[in-house]
Amino acid sequence: MPRFIRFIAFAVLCFGFQVSAFSAPNDVPKSKDHPLLSRYPDSHIVEYEKNFNSFEFAIGGSKRQAVEGDATRIVYFHNNGDKQPSALQLIRNYQNAIRSIGGEVIYERLPRDADGGETTLKVTTGGKEVWVRIEPGIFSAPTQSYLVQVVEVAAMQQVVTANKMLDELNKNGFIALYINFDTGKADLKADGQATVAEIVRLLKTNAALKLAIEGHTDNIGNAAANKQLSENRARSVMQAIVAGGIAGNRLTAAGFGQERPVADNRSEEGRAKNRRVELVKK
Repeated sequence: MPRFIRFIAFAVLCFGFQVSAFSAPNDVPKSKDHPLLSRYPDSHIVEYEKNFNSFEFAIGGSKRQAVEGDATRIVYFHNNGDKQPSALQLIRNYQNAIRSIGGEVIYERLPRDADGGETTLKVTTGGKEVWVRIEPGIFSAPTQSYLVQVVEVAAMQQVVTANKMLDELNKNGFIALYINFDTGKADLKADGQATVAEIVRLLKTNAALKLAIEGHTDNIGNAAANKQLSENRARSVMQAIVAGGIAGNRLTAAGFGQERPVADNRSEEGRAKNRRVELVKK
């Protein structure tokens, strides 16, 4: 494993957990690495900004998505022109780092003449959805710069009471639940287990009720993979309900991937609404 991948994977942190980060003596005052991703070794901070803001992230072709939240913008310069990485090496190392904590690469533009390239990364961690932009600079000399831009968005969380679920099921025939899963995975997290506990309570107090559990995704990624992922998540919820003491013949599970959006997939807000698990009254 390349030296930097080992370094940055070690420096990837969960929110709220602090580890001493590499700090060059000539960083600009009151600046520091973002706690999620460390700098490339042997580089220093020349610009630093942290506030609530909206940054744009490339998401495909010429499309860019504005993401609003707790924003950090850091510009680094490498310290040694003879040892600095190529633009592609920098992009690949940050991509590997985000994948190592369950994140994904949303977009990449590879370096070419007069263009250092760019990549957009996303991960859900510490109860937040985090967007990352990495953009190497190629015009300065003798050393080059790179931009690390991070926006942290509070993840949609919803633990709905059993009574509320029953009201929605009786009124509309279904209810949408926003259960958080790690990107690309189907394992229930803590808030998902809390929601399942309410579903179990609902079914135990309504013995005649039967439910279809339907998984849905946004349109990011491969459609077939999204459909399989949504089915895996629906089955994960069903298995947890059965483990809570509910008979399996009262439940079915199916995944529809990106086939049934309820909001516009061109915005992050819309995609967040499309990533859902629905309970449908049978």
